[in-house]
Amino acid sequence: MKVYFLGTGTSQGIPIIGSDHPVCLSTDEKDKRLRVSIWIQWGEHSYVIDCGPDFRQQMLRANCKKVDGILFTHEHADHTAGIDDIRPFNFRQGEMPFYAHPRVIENIKKRFDYVFLTENKYPGAPSVKTYSVTNNYPFVLGNKTIIPIDVMHGNLQVFGYRIDDFAYLTDVKTIDEKEIAKLQNLKVLVVNALREEPHFSHFNLQEALDFIALVKPEKAYLTHISHIMGFHEEVQKKLPDNVFLAYDNLEITI
Repeated sequence: MKVYFLGTGTSQGIPIIGSDHPVCLSTDEKDKRLRVSIWIQWGEHSYVIDCGPDFRQQMLRANCKKVDGILFTHEHADHTAGIDDIRPFNFRQGEMPFYAHPRVIENIKKRFDYVFLTENKYPGAPSVKTYSVTNNYPFVLGNKTIIPIDVMHGNLQVFGYRIDDFAYLTDVKTIDEKEIAKLQNLKVLVVNALREEPHFSHFNLQEALDFIALVKPEKAYLTHISHIMGFHEEVQKKLPDNVFLAYDNLEITI
């Protein structure tokens, strides 16, 4: 299974518009972060987790020509605002399957109502088919079982996903022990780490490292990173040997 990091930044991305922060001015490509998302491939199967406002750019940059479906973690704009740009996949493949919590599906239907019209729908509008994800009810994509992981993003429920020995969690602040039990014996864990200072709805760096130490994956990658975290190369030097700062266009094989 291959995991391609389409984006590793926060809701504003890096660089931030109009910012003179040193990280935003960095010439290191690893300091340039689109909104957080991954592309997962195994065999002939191809799935994306989250579809943020940089989706078009990410698909072009990654040379992604087929997406069998999109899994959503939650409804925030940095994870859903690229939905209109699924159209080229629609034109080649037909309806795009969406997998999400029922609350998220309803939010998407409200914000992108033109996608779900049953009468007088514009012929070029995106075409989707929705599937509800329910905690404690794994589902199958391709030939793999997807295990939802229920976490909290401040006061908002968010889904992470485990596929084989890989798990992807973003926008996490707290997680119940019952959900942590679903994360045992991982080869790779991806988890958010916003910055060093505490945040009301995201793990900061120390919280992410503590969580990694608790779960004990073979390797961990940090994502959803703010410019306030610092320069990529400097932050990486501070991390344990099995923990890595993810960056855009990083591809790993599990």
